[in-house]
Amino acid sequence: MNLKSFLFSVFCFLSVLPYSQAQTKVGGKRIEIVHAGALKFANDVGNGAQRLIGDVEFKHDNVLMFCDSAYFYKDNSLDAFGHIHIQQGDSLNLFGDSLKYDGNTKKAIITHNVSVIKGDMQLTTEQLNYDVSTSIGYYITPARIVNKDNTLTSEQGYFFGKSNDLTFKKNVVLTNPQFVINCDTMRYNTSSKVTYFIGPTTIKSKENLIYCEDGWYDTFKDQSRFSKHSYILTKEQKMFGDSLYYDRKKGIGRAIRNVEIIDTSQNLNIKGDFANHFEEKDLSIVTGNALLTQVYDKDTLYLHADTLKAIGNNKSIKKDQKNNLIISKDKKTEPLHKKNIVDNSKTVKYDTTYQIAKEVPDNKQLFAYHRVKFYKNDLQGKCDSLIYTLVDSTMKLFGKPTLWSDENQLTADSIQLITGSKSLRSIELKGSAFIVSQEDSVHYNQIRGKYMNGNFKSNKLYLVNVIGNGQTIYYLKEKKEIKAVNRADCTDLHVYLKENKIDRITFITKPDATLFPIDKIDLKELKLKNFSWRAEDKPLSAKDIFIWK
Repeated sequence: MNLKSFLFSVFCFLSVLPYSQAQTKVGGKRIEIVHAGALKFANDVGNGAQRLIGDVEFKHDNVLMFCDSAYFYKDNSLDAFGHIHIQQGDSLNLFGDSLKYDGNTKKAIITHNVSVIKGDMQLTTEQLNYDVSTSIGYYITPARIVNKDNTLTSEQGYFFGKSNDLTFKKNVVLTNPQFVINCDTMRYNTSSKVTYFIGPTTIKSKENLIYCEDGWYDTFKDQSRFSKHSYILTKEQKMFGDSLYYDRKKGIGRAIRNVEIIDTSQNLNIKGDFANHFEEKDLSIVTGNALLTQVYDKDTLYLHADTLKAIGNNKSIKKDQKNNLIISKDKKTEPLHKKNIVDNSKTVKYDTTYQIAKEVPDNKQLFAYHRVKFYKNDLQGKCDSLIYTLVDSTMKLFGKPTLWSDENQLTADSIQLITGSKSLRSIELKGSAFIVSQEDSVHYNQIRGKYMNGNFKSNKLYLVNVIGNGQTIYYLKEKKEIKAVNRADCTDLHVYLKENKIDRITFITKPDATLFPIDKIDLKELKLKNFSWRAEDKPLSAKDIFIWK
């Protein structure tokens, strides 16, 4: 039984407590004595009391009351003792040790070892109060309500027949095989089918733990909202937000304001103003000041973009016949290399042509798009969009991508960077690949080619292999003063760097190289085709990733 059916059953159970059909006014129908083993006048008690002893039975409206003994008063009230049993029709039975009942005001108080049974539901407590004239019942002693697999306990409980409200207060615990709810106050309305949580509340299941201090759950629509210090914990993730919304039927979650998602398995943290999560696709989208933070052994990566999209284990990814990844169930969706991505029927267009992304089983991927910038002590970058594969720490940059590694600026049509937990590993630059480092305001060391792959050692670029249309310009110094410049053209070449400076070059095929004295070469010859120095775009701190010029 789920929360909806359980709470509805509780209301039906409480709303038909004894005397609920006795709606006569004060001074109305008299209580009827049906049976007693002995009847005596108790003048010492007063109020015209009659003492009934042995197998006592009363009737009022359609309710029968049994007890061992009782005092029945002239004013149409009674006190009953021992083996109290109140029966209404065939559906409700109430037991206790004592009963005070006023037939005029329709108020009843049952005390000590109270047990109410209706069908497969049972309530136990030490005192139960019910006012038929206002249709309000309550208990202020710890109570336990059991129905099949559900158990609800609380120290206080109130039910309001006219407004159809049930309220449980103080140390409320609802236990179900699927979840356990602990809260300060729980309120349920049988008309709206909405449950409200007030005060510190936890909802714990095998899948997650939800915390809030204010919230509601629509049991009919299977929708909920949690607020005030709210968060959701799973085995690998924690999600925080000022307000969390969840639609169980659609499997869609939403977080608003001060959103934070923490992936403990990857030391990953994502913040933003808004977040949406789609369970079927295992897809999360964060927008509004979106910031990704990933902690490494001795450093931290800070990344910002207009939109951050995380896909867990590729559950949402489908492939076409050429093994191209598609982000949508829409058959019309084009693969990544066709200039667009479709996200939940919303198309996001890019300015560049993308490479095909191959599927990696059981892998998590992060997509960042539009105005992407990131900062790490040993690496900075800027591009229009980015794909980050967490399992192997592969980062792919598209849309005028630029990387800065110490003094080197790396640009290309697309860049792929492989990082590790401790250091940068390797890099690939495809299409118009360019590496530049600055000697001074006029002179720049340059490497250019169609394709490059580079290797890092201790987070410093030490070897670059250039394949296709290789060109280099690098300067020779003497006592820190530039004396000459070497310009070389060679199809393929290897460039070795030392302390981020070109140390030597190995030409694979016959090169066309010339060494010029620095004062014997035209300044126009000191820059290779498509040269671009982007120092003003380089983030110098984590704060700079939010600045886009």
